[in-house]
Amino acid sequence: MRFVIVTGMSGAGKSTALKMLEDMEYFCVDNLPVPLIDKFVQLIKDSGSGEIESVAIGVDIRSGRSLDELKNVLEKISFSGIEAEILFLDADDRTLVRRYKETRRSHPLAAGGRVDDGIHKERERLHFLKEYADYILDTSKLLTRELKAELEKIFIENRTFKNLMVTVLSFGFKYGIPQDADLVFDVRFLPNPYYLENLRPLSGNDALVSDYVMGFEAAHAFSDKLEDMIRFLIPNYILEGKTQLVIAVGCTGGKHRSVTLANELYRRLGENDTYGIRIEHRDIEKDGKKCLFPET
Repeated sequence: MRFVIVTGMSGAGKSTALKMLEDMEYFCVDNLPVPLIDKFVQLIKDSGSGEIESVAIGVDIRSGRSLDELKNVLEKISFSGIEAEILFLDADDRTLVRRYKETRRSHPLAAGGRVDDGIHKERERLHFLKEYADYILDTSKLLTRELKAELEKIFIENRTFKNLMVTVLSFGFKYGIPQDADLVFDVRFLPNPYYLENLRPLSGNDALVSDYVMGFEAAHAFSDKLEDMIRFLIPNYILEGKTQLVIAVGCTGGKHRSVTLANELYRRLGENDTYGIRIEHRDIEKDGKKCLFPET
């Protein structure tokens, strides 16, 4: 029997993950009291019917003080021959606050106070679980379909899990630097396709623009040096325990040069067994809209 504990920060997507696992034919139970978990697992094991082969139990801060007993409970289950896998769903504080504001829900540890304080307390209480986790998924930038794809890789396809998710993000400086960027690169040194009438309405996703930008030796030199640095950094970030890396590549409007160079970096890093990778073009559709800063 495959036994999974689904846990993590409130607002990080635990309930969504449980629903997805249920669709994957896992028998799911949310918020089962911690002292009953080993008894519940033993009942399924002793039934011997074979109907339930995969079980997922949601455990979070709502368990209160009994959460501290989880380690002992999992050890009991292990002695019975069933090894628990822990899936920990996380997100950065800014994302969690935004999600709480959007849903107008109160944080279980906020006690009528600020959501930020509740999040801080919860991180402290769940720190031991994150340390024991077999899989840590940072959902800060994951779309629902991307979360589902990651869960399928782990629990259906049994593929090697990649704790680090790399996001290559193009953006326009005139719309502001992405607040969640870990690394920011400026490609405004390259000739701007915006000033060519036949290229202006197109984007870096179009071959004409991409070929134009990559037609300059400086674009290739930049890509070579950037790839070399990122390949050096990623293993070190993984050793440090980082789960989310956002590499932001910016030009003036976020439509031509940055899109081209972001696509090039994404292509070079490609699919691998060490980290997950996704690409996002934040400002590609904003051409002509009001910006935060005047163009320079």
